[in-house]
Amino acid sequence: MTKNQIAEHFKALQNTITKTIESTDGKANFQEDVWKREGGGGGQSRVIAEGNIIEKGGVNFSAVHGRLPEKIRTKLSLTCDEFFATGVSLIMHPENPHVPIVHMNVRYFELKDGSYWFGGGIDLTPIYIDKKEAAEFHMALKEVCDKYHPDFYSKYKAWADDYFFLTHRDETRGVGGIFFDHLNGSEGVNKDEILKFVLEIGHLFAPLYAKIMKSKANKAYTEQEKDWQLHRRGRYVEFNLLQDKGTRFGIDTNGRTESILVSMPPEVKWTYQYNIESDSPEANTLKLLKKGIDWIQYL
Repeated sequence: MTKNQIAEHFKALQNTITKTIESTDGKANFQEDVWKREGGGGGQSRVIAEGNIIEKGGVNFSAVHGRLPEKIRTKLSLTCDEFFATGVSLIMHPENPHVPIVHMNVRYFELKDGSYWFGGGIDLTPIYIDKKEAAEFHMALKEVCDKYHPDFYSKYKAWADDYFFLTHRDETRGVGGIFFDHLNGSEGVNKDEILKFVLEIGHLFAPLYAKIMKSKANKAYTEQEKDWQLHRRGRYVEFNLLQDKGTRFGIDTNGRTESILVSMPPEVKWTYQYNIESDSPEANTLKLLKKGIDWIQYL
C-alpha cells in the first residue's frame, strides 16, 4: 500500500464521518475549506457549527510533505528529514452538556528512507460521566482491538489513560479510550493489517458517536449543568494547548493554525476555585477522572 493510497483511504474516511454527523445532527452542514501548505501538500478542513446537537465540530484531512524542522528531527531522533504525513483528525463539542465531547485521529507518517509508522486514538470526554455509556464505548473499542492482537486493547487503553491525563490537574481528560503510536510492524502485525486496524478504528467512530448523540441530545439540562460544561471545556483547552503532542507537531511543522486549533470549543469558562458540593453530580464525575478504571465492568 503506497502513501498516496493510504491518503485516499483517509480522505474517504473523512467523507463517511461528515455525512454521518450531518444526518444525525439534522440541521447544520459542514463547510469545507481546502488549503495548501507552503512547504508541500495540503488538506481539507470541514467545520460544522450551530447544529441541533453539535455546537462546533471539525473533521480535518491532510496530506503534507517536505522537510522536517530540525527540532522535530532531533526530538524524534531521525536522520532523514524528508517526510510525508497524512491523516484525519476530529473533535465534536455538543451543545447539550449530557452529550460528551469526543476526539479521534488516525495518521500515517513516512520518511524518504522507507521507515514509517501509524498512530491514532479515540477518547470520550463526558461532562457528566455515565458509566454504562463509558462501558459500551470501551467494549466497542476492545472488540476491534481483539481482532488484530490480544494485547492491543489493554496496552492502548493504558496508553490513553497516560496520554489524556492533565498532569497539572491530576485528573484524566475524560473516560479515555485508546491511544497508539509508532506502529510499524514490530508488534507482529504487518503493514497492511495495521492499516486495516487503523481504518476500522476510524470507521467505528461515526456509528458509535451517532448512537450517543441520538440517545442524549434531547435530555433536559439546567443552567448549573450548562455552567459545568463550560468549566469542563476549559480543562479540554488546557490539555490541547499545554500537553497535546499533535497540536505541537502541527505548529512546529508550520501547519495551518486555523485547522490545528479547530479543536477549541466555541465557548468556555475558567472560574477561580469552582465551588463543587460534596456528593453532587459534578463531584461524582471528578471522582471518576482517574487512570486505570476498568470501564467494561459497568456493562
